[in-house]
Amino acid sequence: MPLASAAADAVPAAGLEFAGDAAARSPASLSAILNSPLTDALAWIAIGAFMFAALLQWFGNVDSARILAGAAWLVFGVFWLTMVPYYFADAQSPIKTLLALAALPLSAYTAYLLYGGRTSLLLLSKAVAFMGLIYLPAETIPVVRTWLIETTAAQTHYGMELLGHSPGLIEGANGYQSKFAFDPSETVTGRTTYIVLSCTGIGSMAIFGGLIASVTAPLKRKVSAFAVAIGVIWILNLGRNIFIGLASPWGWFQQEPLVSLLTTYMGAEPDRVSFLVSHNYIAQSLSIVALLGITYIVVKLVPEVLAPLEDVLYILTGTEYDLFEALDVEDRRPAYAPSALEQ
Repeated sequence: MPLASAAADAVPAAGLEFAGDAAARSPASLSAILNSPLTDALAWIAIGAFMFAALLQWFGNVDSARILAGAAWLVFGVFWLTMVPYYFADAQSPIKTLLALAALPLSAYTAYLLYGGRTSLLLLSKAVAFMGLIYLPAETIPVVRTWLIETTAAQTHYGMELLGHSPGLIEGANGYQSKFAFDPSETVTGRTTYIVLSCTGIGSMAIFGGLIASVTAPLKRKVSAFAVAIGVIWILNLGRNIFIGLASPWGWFQQEPLVSLLTTYMGAEPDRVSFLVSHNYIAQSLSIVALLGITYIVVKLVPEVLAPLEDVLYILTGTEYDLFEALDVEDRRPAYAPSALEQ
């Protein structure tokens, strides 16, 4: 289901972490999960099936589209389940772990609703297809991935310089010029971070790009909404990267109560506490708030995206909501998205 699965990626990591020149968390385990043939295959199969289902609907074969989209949701849920070990053991992110765990049952429920005849979910399925088409090329095409990571790293470093810190950039464990070269002997924790793909904000961009692309609306409004969403995400993302990139080496959250809590109950290493607090708790929580704010802006510009959002709310709560009526934009309801009472 998109809210769990897409949000899991849209709450980005603001860099993996180094202890001096050695990785605090082995990048090999991250690579083994994110780049495994199984994980890649599940992602591409799900997105391909979503897109093919959209084509079947386009040609009027709605029943076949529902069946194929339902199968795609099941594959999509399994894909996110394979991410749980990394989010729990390596990233030590409670938010991402819970979202990834929730993705499978919610995806299975979405498939059940599709098989049961809820055709409005085909629009939500098409939105997820577009999300994947935006995100997967960035994940799998080296030149795109390199540009995103190194551009984000350079701009984050510039932001640090504006705040009086100029560590320089060197090659990180991922092979990109994305590691902030703080001298471990001069910092509080002896640690630093480096930028990875999820630090670029591409996950959040894919969410809103997919929602906007999936609905029928005048091109001018869709382009405006996309430009505003991408711009806001990029700026907020840089601010988060700067915050975590400085909090980790300089130990902004190394206070004893926090150190005791995370080491005793979360199994954290003591000098990792500032990174974990700034990244896994403060930044990720604020990212969810930011997503809600950006959603409000996008809805104001393209109210048509309320149609898939109504289905998201139904999947999460089991209650029908008529967002078009609630926001007094009934005239913007797509013809293929009946009101809640007409489902």
